[in-house]
Amino acid sequence: MNPLYTIGYSSRSQIEFIDLLRQNGVNALADVRSFPFSRRYPHFSRDQLRATLSQAGIHYVFLGKELGARSDDPACYRNGKADYKLISRTEQFHKGLDRIREGLRTGYRIALMCAEREPLECHRAILVCKPLRSDLQIFHIIGQGQVETHRDMETRLLSLLRLEPDFLKGTDPKNILEEAYELQGERIAYSGATIDSTISRASEVS
Repeated sequence: MNPLYTIGYSSRSQIEFIDLLRQNGVNALADVRSFPFSRRYPHFSRDQLRATLSQAGIHYVFLGKELGARSDDPACYRNGKADYKLISRTEQFHKGLDRIREGLRTGYRIALMCAEREPLECHRAILVCKPLRSDLQIFHIIGQGQVETHRDMETRLLSLLRLEPDFLKGTDPKNILEEAYELQGERIAYSGATIDSTISRASEVS
């Protein structure tokens, strides 16, 4: 099975973005933004992006409904804040994961795309890649010639949160990593008054 890649467009130009995908042999891009629009970077809004990718011979698929961080299900929020654990348990989320796996099995080299350049700051790594990491090779495209393995990203996550197994206390490294994902998920999860307000701000997504 092909490896899975992730990338954040941030302030990149279209040329740089396409070049990064080509460098890593990516031929399909899965857009996991809940709202595939950008007022700040309009060339990364869905229609323009799809057209640009098509010209470069790269397929585009929108999976924000299945794998986005701003669910339209009220049950996935606690006190107005998205809960990654709840999102990850939904049937819709698992359907999105299945589509990624099936695409990889059928020969596509897929990159998950969201806005943030740093994977630790984005749900594509903390929410979407977490259940995929057990059976897929995952690489995060950082920049020109810079690709980080998901395992190395997890090491950075533990360092960022200053978490490590305690030999004297007999703490399990797996439990420490689960705690790290949960803490980072809580830190970066979308927080808004209501889902309606989330939808009304769709055009402001950067």
